[in-house]
Amino acid sequence: MELLDNPVRAYAWGSRTVIPELLGQEVPAPHPQAEMWLGAHPADPSQLVHADGSRTSLLDALGADPKLTLGPERSERWESTLPFLMKVLAADEPLSLQAHPSLEQARAGFAREEAAGIARDASDRNYKDANHKPELICALTELHALAGFRNPTVTVRLLRALEVPKLTEHAELLAAQPDADGLRALFTTWITLPQAVLDALVPALQDGCVRLAGADGEFSTEARTVLELSERYPGDAGVLAALLLNRVTIEPGDALYLPAGNLHAYLSGAGIEIMASSDNVLRGGLTPKHVDVPELLRVLDFRSTPAPIVAGKPDGDWVRYDTPAEEFLLRRFDGAPGSPVDVPDGGPRILLCTAGAARARYLGGELEIARGASLWLDASDTDVTVEPRAEGTQLFLASDSLGV
Repeated sequence: MELLDNPVRAYAWGSRTVIPELLGQEVPAPHPQAEMWLGAHPADPSQLVHADGSRTSLLDALGADPKLTLGPERSERWESTLPFLMKVLAADEPLSLQAHPSLEQARAGFAREEAAGIARDASDRNYKDANHKPELICALTELHALAGFRNPTVTVRLLRALEVPKLTEHAELLAAQPDADGLRALFTTWITLPQAVLDALVPALQDGCVRLAGADGEFSTEARTVLELSERYPGDAGVLAALLLNRVTIEPGDALYLPAGNLHAYLSGAGIEIMASSDNVLRGGLTPKHVDVPELLRVLDFRSTPAPIVAGKPDGDWVRYDTPAEEFLLRRFDGAPGSPVDVPDGGPRILLCTAGAARARYLGGELEIARGASLWLDASDTDVTVEPRAEGTQLFLASDSLGV
């Protein structure tokens, strides 16, 4: 068991306060800090901090002895790699509208781009690796998002309520086919509109949203969201696409699960994110970055479903967030001094303290972790106990879900 030093990524949509506060740094930070990565992704691995102060890349440590760090069974199952990536995500502005491929799609897409000779760091590269990227985010603050296609009949009501003549034919297109095929047809129509058409349609949509937002009725939240997006991305097809998606608010302690093909965008808020270790993103708008429309359409799941909110379930002293993904499992613990908790054994784990402080005891000794600190536990670290050292201590534990 060792302390981790984790890389922080500075994206324009990030917060200047959440991650700096977590790490005890100057607030506000001079630049937005969007994500802190905890894991062994080749693009930005964490560093193991040894007792003598020296450091080793977690990626290198896994490669040196995967059977020790992952355990023999998991070393074979995960092909000597850490299957999950944990992040602290902090958004002050919306992220791009995006989806992630299935495992089959990722393998095929990666092989195709490798054969085409597209550099892995090229701006028009879709598949940075051959893995899928199901993900879950547990809210630390109130978290706002667009996630998955809304029931088409409800979307037809929304489009009609906007009373925008330029949208009438689009509303009737979906009304005539209120299913996945109808959503595909309307989304495809919108995302492929010529820029001149978008430049006329989006302002008309804004006018309808101003009226609807002021009415404080059924769709006022959706209308306000479209107005916010259109201010940041005028003339972007993603503003129209946002009309088709569930607008959700995730309360602290609840989570949102995003399977392959789910079109989504985090709008604002902070959370602990866990995913299969991949960086494959297919964007659909609300971004100046590369948008590959044909590939996005191949990946998207147009079936309408309620946003997949995941409420934690008791797991001993922990709260566990179950998903279908084998690559990851997230647990949360909230406690105070005098309430020690056993850390579940089984494979590699990462323990992060998001509030308070704690002392972790294991066979080799003990380590203190303050807010923002994290620990690496490999498969050989068993019988670990953590004792909160302050009121309101909060811990998150990342692992795979094998055997659960």
